[in-house]
Amino acid sequence: MLTVTSVNVNGLRAAAKKGFVEWLADTPADVLCLQEVRAEPHQLPEHVRTPEGWHVTHVPAADKGRAGVSLYTRREPDRVRVGFGSAEFESSGRYVEADLPGVTIASLYLPSGEVGTERQDEKIRFMDAFLGYLKELRERAAADGREVVVCGDWNIAHEQADLKNWRGNTKNSGFLPEERAWLSRVLDPADGGYVDVVRALHPGVEGPYSWWSYRGRAFDNDTGWRIDLHAATPGLAARAVKAYVERAASHTERWSDHAPVTVVYDL
Repeated sequence: MLTVTSVNVNGLRAAAKKGFVEWLADTPADVLCLQEVRAEPHQLPEHVRTPEGWHVTHVPAADKGRAGVSLYTRREPDRVRVGFGSAEFESSGRYVEADLPGVTIASLYLPSGEVGTERQDEKIRFMDAFLGYLKELRERAAADGREVVVCGDWNIAHEQADLKNWRGNTKNSGFLPEERAWLSRVLDPADGGYVDVVRALHPGVEGPYSWWSYRGRAFDNDTGWRIDLHAATPGLAARAVKAYVERAASHTERWSDHAPVTVVYDL
């Protein structure tokens, strides 16, 4: 079995003080993909930066205090790659991948965007560049007899079932028609060629949500978004036997505004 968990930690230093360390000690994950780390490695406590039993790659953003992704693996990777070949986003702290036996696992933090601002323009540029790389990665892996899973905060809810208040968000970043169409391309067998693993294991249901605003009673009312995805090549997706969101028992027990999303693969 291979257990892979992905979570946007909303600042790893803050999360470490609110329960992440205890969660990490108990997780059964073989691979952990983190997003929005927002810290240089030297700013992290040693037991978070390089915890015992893990091989860790931290990829901070050049823009201090923003973005940042990390990969924690029980087994030492055969290869690690930072970035996806885009000059604009090479130092943005938004992508890292590692090769393990038979599978490439990546941690992605896609820009969040904001309609009518440069942030949305940046998001669109990222999406345009990244789709080409996803196809290249899938083709390269197939030639090597490998599978791929890209985990992370994709910052797009694909369908109405992926966010509670979809009617109120049709003009907001994260649920724009053009963003959803792009994600449809990623998941089109004839185009991107990836599978939304959690949705495949939870068809025809609302959620399971993975992000809830800290505003109001969004968490208590489960008014969430499903934006933290495992996008896998079909061969690996077919081996997924279980997928679940590790939702905190209560609002006060949350150590991020996202919850870990875990998938178990039978290899």
